Amino acid sequence: MEKEEAKEHIGTLKKLQEKDPEFYEFLKEHDKELLDFDEEDLDDNLQTDAEDEDEDEEVDDDVAEYSDLETATEEDPSTNVITSAMVDSWIEAIRSESKLAAVHSILKAFRSACHYGDDSGDDPAVKFSTMSSSVFNKIMLFVLNEMDGILRGILKFPSSGGKEEMVKELMATKRWKKYNLLVKSYLGNALHTLNQMTDNEMIAFMLRRLRYSSVFLAAFPALLRKYTKVALHFWGTGSGALPVVSFLFLRDCCIRLGADCLEDCIKGMYKAYVLNCHFVNSTKLQHIQFLGNCFAELLRVDIPAAYQHAFVYIRQLVMILKEALFSPTKKKKNNSKGKDEPSKKEKGKEAPSSSSNKDIFRKVYQWKFINCLELWTGVVCAYSNEADLKPLAYPLTQIITGVARLVPSACYFPLRLRCVRMLNRISASTGSFIPVSLLLLDSLEFKELRKPPTGGVGKAVDFFSILKVSKSTLKTRSFQEACVFSVVEELTEHLAQWSYSIAFLELSFIPGVRLRNFTKSTKVDRFRKEIRRLTRQIDANSDFVNKKRTTVALLPNDTAAESFLEDVKNSGTSPLSQYAATLRQRAQERSGALTESSVLIGDGSSKFGSKTSSDDDEHDDSETEGHAGAMLSDHYSKQQKNVNKKSSTTKHTEEMALDEDIVEDLVLSSDEDVPLSDSDEDGDDEPEEDQQERSSSKKRKHGVDTHKGKQNGGNRKSKKKKKTHGR
Repeated sequence: MEKEEAKEHIGTLKKLQEKDPEFYEFLKEHDKELLDFDEEDLDDNLQTDAEDEDEDEEVDDDVAEYSDLETATEEDPSTNVITSAMVDSWIEAIRSESKLAAVHSILKAFRSACHYGDDSGDDPAVKFSTMSSSVFNKIMLFVLNEMDGILRGILKFPSSGGKEEMVKELMATKRWKKYNLLVKSYLGNALHTLNQMTDNEMIAFMLRRLRYSSVFLAAFPALLRKYTKVALHFWGTGSGALPVVSFLFLRDCCIRLGADCLEDCIKGMYKAYVLNCHFVNSTKLQHIQFLGNCFAELLRVDIPAAYQHAFVYIRQLVMILKEALFSPTKKKKNNSKGKDEPSKKEKGKEAPSSSSNKDIFRKVYQWKFINCLELWTGVVCAYSNEADLKPLAYPLTQIITGVARLVPSACYFPLRLRCVRMLNRISASTGSFIPVSLLLLDSLEFKELRKPPTGGVGKAVDFFSILKVSKSTLKTRSFQEACVFSVVEELTEHLAQWSYSIAFLELSFIPGVRLRNFTKSTKVDRFRKEIRRLTRQIDANSDFVNKKRTTVALLPNDTAAESFLEDVKNSGTSPLSQYAATLRQRAQERSGALTESSVLIGDGSSKFGSKTSSDDDEHDDSETEGHAGAMLSDHYSKQQKNVNKKSSTTKHTEEMALDEDIVEDLVLSSDEDVPLSDSDEDGDDEPEEDQQERSSSKKRKHGVDTHKGKQNGGNRKSKKKKKTHGR
């Protein structure tokens, strides 16, 4: 029909040229496109239109077939039961003929399987409602294993990988407008199942399969946010392989979906890390180290963007430390020397402010703050060669030094030792000199280390899992030995880093003097022997460097001094390097004796590049597929129990059941409101004044002090006499 009209139009133009040539010339000058009309162009347009019509007819045929299936389901209630033969026919139609109707049917059955056991009410979309456990397993395994490739084939998307830009281009095509609901149904129903499941291995299997389809989440921002929250929850609280699989899912989303997803993941992972750091023991410490390794690995995706977040979070730590350093109580202690004591009224007025200052003190000396310092220390050390993150080493060093000097008490020696280890790590990775020796030598000045122990042998102290020790522990022999040995080990580690420096003689002069003073003042023979052994190694290393230095003519400001003994440094032949290796072995033996249990999370799962973290992990899926079927059967039986319960319970219990097994949302932290400033109620993080008051009150109550006990006993007797006399 259109071709005939076009031929008539061509004839009309020819007649116009014969009758009115002037007007034809006018059209030729001003509207040439109207006259340039060719029959071949018409044939091409008709051919493309015919192709589109054929494609639409194919889609309409599939939809018609699918609608016929729905109509039959509505008319015959027996078709609500999904049989194994129906599933096999759908799978065969998809694999052999790529039938769209079969894809619709299997996704509809997948939706019913994901919502099996839920209260659907009068929802007309739920046509299939009954299935056996074998059918349930078959549907779930087929969809999770093959639906990603099927959807990519329908949308003509690359068979693997993809970026956000490719999805944006796909969203502008007709195919996406026709088939995007299939992708949304698959991802949405899978998310519902993740929220309902409780088995960690089954959740890990689902996340491993959904990881291949994560690129399609760029088209559904709401689903992307929900998936991110669920994966963050599993990453922070899961066990076994689930945290690793959740992290790999989040990392793939960040790589494929760009900066917006990366920002949400960085904030969410930092929040989850902080939430896991409230309380620490020897086993949980390894899990926290695993979380820190994952966070550092995620920052590798975009280093410049990582700097912005790191700067904000380190600045928060600075503000908390500044508030503790310049608190009113600290100023008052410094200004009250040599002045009269305040009156009772003034003390009463200052009581409320002192309690708030104790809360400020706890904000720094708690596990959350210290573990955040550990986290950023690991980040700076891992990316010390990156120009964007290396400038963060200086402010981080200032914070750690300020934390170590905040309370110069022997009770907080474990915390100071942890800070010293962080400073040694930063110094070794960045190649910058940090005056760590002063913190360690000040620790030897504690009066508890200059006296023989009066509290007996005591239990072995693990400095890795505590921040503070009690006053009774300070007087034990085990604490004093651990304290002196730790100081010697960390001081040797610090000096060994600079044992090849041309300025080692000047650098080790003050530590050598103070160590000799300690050997003269201490009354413990074993401490004296340990320190003398270290001073001999320092003197030997000074002679080693001086012999090399006399053969080289270098000025102090000469840049060639940096390469001094560079070849010898790689061999590790200096006296202090060899002594440091011996002390490291001794420290490992001591920590191994203290450690009674280990956790898999921190041992094997934190090592990237294993089978779990590889992109080509198809063989892992084949190994776990059989086990996944068994776990799906367990999930099916649980859902079947829910169906039976719902038929016999009241409306109130139905409403309560809807709230069960829902993944708790993790609110992403903003740049300003990370919960680092919450004060803990743990007694171990209290200031020394509170501990003194508490210990003294305990002594008064239990009669630990014999002299006071006698006085209290006398007072009680006198009170009894007064009471009897009154009677």
